[in-house]
Amino acid sequence: MDLTEILETLSKGKISVSKAQKLLSLYSIEKIEEFAKIDTGRKIRNGVPEVIFAEKKQLSEIKKIIVKVLTKTDLVLVSRIQKNHFEKIIQYCKNKKLKIRKGKNTRTLLIHQKVIKKTNGKIGIITAGTSDISVAEEARLMCEAMNCECITSYDIGIAGLHRTFPVLKEFIKSEVNVIIVAAGMEGALASVVSSTVNIPVIGVPTSVGYGYGEKGVAALASMLQSCSLGLSVVNIDNGIGAGAIASKIANLISKNNFKKKS
Repeated sequence: MDLTEILETLSKGKISVSKAQKLLSLYSIEKIEEFAKIDTGRKIRNGVPEVIFAEKKQLSEIKKIIVKVLTKTDLVLVSRIQKNHFEKIIQYCKNKKLKIRKGKNTRTLLIHQKVIKKTNGKIGIITAGTSDISVAEEARLMCEAMNCECITSYDIGIAGLHRTFPVLKEFIKSEVNVIIVAAGMEGALASVVSSTVNIPVIGVPTSVGYGYGEKGVAALASMLQSCSLGLSVVNIDNGIGAGAIASKIANLISKNNFKKKS
């Protein structure tokens, strides 16, 4: 049983308080041998699911963590998977009959056992260029892991500003709660968007760029120095972080709207 099922079973009187306490005590930290301690109760506690940062991990370690997490929760996100591990993890999950969502140009996977139910949280995700898509897709997978609907539009940066405004118009029409902007080079798109719309904007500077201010430094500095109010900024290439905070905002708005209607 997951945490919600334990509490529901307790409220119906099907298990005792002492039994519930024992079951709940299992949902804190799960130790895996001597290399990992997994926070399996995180999504219930603060709304963010477990994320496996796979960049420096051994393939065997990643597999063990996936299995352990999915004994306690319905899904897990595996980010920054090494190139030589990517297809092996996909095949491993298929052998385990697990469902997989992939992103374009990214080696991040959303692995789940059940259908992911959606809240009414809605997030728009855009990129300045095609080279920024990998970070945006990482953000999208995180948003979907947190039960939000995503609307995406890529390669609409200020090099052709006429591409930007029709997309923003569509986002507003679709009533998105938050917009994530992934942009490299000088990162100006985030400021343009936040000065145009009346909803929160999260800027993700990407490491796309060269020369002075390369590897996302110029984009990060530009977003942090933005004159446009209403723009929040995460670290370079941090699509996961952007997706997490965007989803928290969108889900909170959705929850409050539901309360007002009821």
